Order: sequence, then structure tokens, then C-alpha cells
Amino acid sequence: MDRLKQLRNIFKGDSIIWMIFFLLCVISILEVYSSSSILGYKTGNYWYAAFYHTALLGVGLVVMVCVLNVPCRYFKIMTPLMVPLSVVLLVLVYLIGTKENDAARWIKLFGVIPVQPSEIAKGTMVLATAHILSQLQTPNGAHPKAFKYVCITAGVLIALIFPENFSTAALMGVVVFIMMIIGRVPMRQIGYLCSGVVFVALLSVMAVFMLGKSKDQLAHDEVAKERQLTEVVHEKADKESATGSRGSLLHRLDLWKDRMSNFLNTEYVEPEKYDLDKNGQVGHANIAISSSNFLGVGPGNSVQRDFLPLAFSDFIYAIIFEELGWIGAAFVALLYISLLFRTGYIARQCQNTFPAYLAMGLALMIVVQALFNMCVAVGLAPVTGQPLPLISKGGTSSIINCIYIGVILSISRTAKRRDGDGPAVTHKAA
Repeated sequence: MDRLKQLRNIFKGDSIIWMIFFLLCVISILEVYSSSSILGYKTGNYWYAAFYHTALLGVGLVVMVCVLNVPCRYFKIMTPLMVPLSVVLLVLVYLIGTKENDAARWIKLFGVIPVQPSEIAKGTMVLATAHILSQLQTPNGAHPKAFKYVCITAGVLIALIFPENFSTAALMGVVVFIMMIIGRVPMRQIGYLCSGVVFVALLSVMAVFMLGKSKDQLAHDEVAKERQLTEVVHEKADKESATGSRGSLLHRLDLWKDRMSNFLNTEYVEPEKYDLDKNGQVGHANIAISSSNFLGVGPGNSVQRDFLPLAFSDFIYAIIFEELGWIGAAFVALLYISLLFRTGYIARQCQNTFPAYLAMGLALMIVVQALFNMCVAVGLAPVTGQPLPLISKGGTSSIINCIYIGVILSISRTAKRRDGDGPAVTHKAA
């Protein structure tokens, strides 16, 4: 009994959220170990990726337990600190950031600890949006000023992320939009926002297709350039990649055009004529899913993990499909949906609006990102580079997602809740 009591003192909060978290972690460890065989082949240590990921989840668990013991009222105090910190980190990533996939996304704190500022900015945006919506809430819905303040705060963070990480910026925009609906922002303002977003999206797509260059165009330009350059200039050009010579922003346009063109191309290609070298991610993901059948090939028996780039990260859902079949893939999707609905139940129990909006915003951030990843894996969306939360092998993102869960557990434990028509009481640990 004493040991059981000690466990309850550690694992406080909603028991269903805990159950979902542990199931996702178990699936994550198994699938990261299975899908990271290519890393094991390169390093000669087939257990390294699984051990590293398990250790990272262990660190995330410790951080999560610490966060869930923080009363939810203190999260509001962090808003004035986190917003300027996120802006500074996002600016620093352009100045001293480390490039990954031709985009500056990482900085190293103290020259050692790798941090992805966009992951911190996502949580900060949810925190600030929940703060604004709760502070400006009236009996008839959110005050009209709430819309302006949310758009300014979220707009600054999204604008800083957009040039180097379009998919994360889009994810943040979707979450803010849903939070404004939940926060009862006037529908007239929501309508204006939708019109503006559609207009900007159309202009952006036009700019991508007008200014961006396809891989064939880039290759042709590079060949022409090599013929015209002198030996001295040619030696200098050799140090630059064909894409890097167009600059960071133009290169991102090239990448976005290539991805959108591949996604919008509905021309049927016979399997034997499909160029896996040109579009290997989508091709091998489709092979993995189509060969899964109903029950899959079994855990650890994936074939496409050895050919699919980033099988342990962006396309891990395709490996889950291949190994666990449609049942396993549906079960993983159900876990995310259950997380959203259970968080919605917790939010409805809150007497105050801030913890309710914060919990829903963080759950939406996890679930919407998971839906992005799943849609990419099954071919319903262009390649985005978004990992599957709490399952994909990651660094900063894994820790941040554990913090999200910790905040939700803290809200389930400490937020004042409605208890029928009686007075507010404190939500006890499950």
C-alpha cells in the first residue's frame, strides 16, 4: 500500500492521459528501434538509436513529472517571459543557427546543447493565446480586442518561423485559428481572418510557382553556369551547392515548388517506371503501406525502413503501417484522438478559462501535428517534415511534447473545476 501511495504521489493527474502517454512511448521505442536500422548499419551499433531515444523519453518523463507538480496558475505568469525569449531565440537561429536540410533551425546553447527555437515558440504561442483569450473574455464571448492581440502575438512568431520552416508555421496558424473559435472570438472577425489567409495563401502559391525552380531547372542552370564560368570562379562555385547559390529564401521556394508539384501531379505512373531516386520518400512510404495488408508484416520485419529516408522520424507512421498493419495504424491514430477528447473533458471541468484554453491548445498542437504527419505518410498532404509527436525519434521536440503533457496533467490536478452547481473545488489526482 505504501509503494502504491508513493507511485500515486509521483504519477499525479488524469490517469487516462497517463495511459495514453505510456502507450505512445512504448510504441515509440519499439518503432524507433525497428526503423533506425540504417543508423545502426552506419554506426555499427544497432542499439544506439533505441537507447538514445529511450533515455531522451526518460529525461522527458522526469521533466514532465516536475511540470505537473507546478500549479496551473503559475503558467500564466510565464507568458511575459516566454514571448520575448522565443522572439530572441528565433532571431538568433538566423544569425548563429545550424542548418539542417538546407534550413537554419537549430542553435546550440553554450555551444553544446542543441535547441530548436521553433518548438519552444509553438508552446509559447499557445500560452500567449490562452492568456489573451482568457483575460479578454466577456459573458458574450471574447472582446474584439482579443482578436487583434492574438493576431499580433501569433503573427510575429509565425512570421519569424515561416521562411525556414513553412510546415511549422502552418501548424501554428491552424492551432491558433481553432483556439480563437474555442475562445469565442466574434465570427465576423474569424471570417475576415479566413478571407485574409486565403488571399495570402493564393499569392504565396503564385509566388512559389513563379519564382521557384524545379530540380530539372536547377540542374540545367548549373550546367549552363559551369560552361560560362572561368576556372577561378568555377572553383569557388564548386564549394556551393546548386541550390545554395540561389540564397536561402529562393532555395526554400525551390523546395516548396518541388513538393507541391509532386503532390499536385495526378498523372498515373506505372510502378516499374516510378523513379524512386527522384521521389524516394513518397514512393517507399507508399510501398510500405500497400504491402502492410490488414495485420502487417510484424514488429521488426519492415523492409522499407532500409530504403525510406528518415524512416525513424518524418515517415515513421509508414513503418508503423507496414509492421502493424491497418489495425496498428488505426490504434495509433485513436490514441491521439483519445488524447484530444480527454483533454476536452478536462477543459470542460475547469472553472477558469485560462487553464481550459491552455490545455486545449497544447492538445491541439500535438494532435494536429500528428494528423499532418499521418496525412503525409499516406499521401493526403505534401511532404512537410513534421515528426510524429511522442513517437518519432527526436530531441527538442520530444522534451517539449513531454512538457505539453505535463502541463495538461497539472491542469487536470490543480485547476479549479466545476462540481455540479456547487462551489469550485480543486481537481484531485487520479
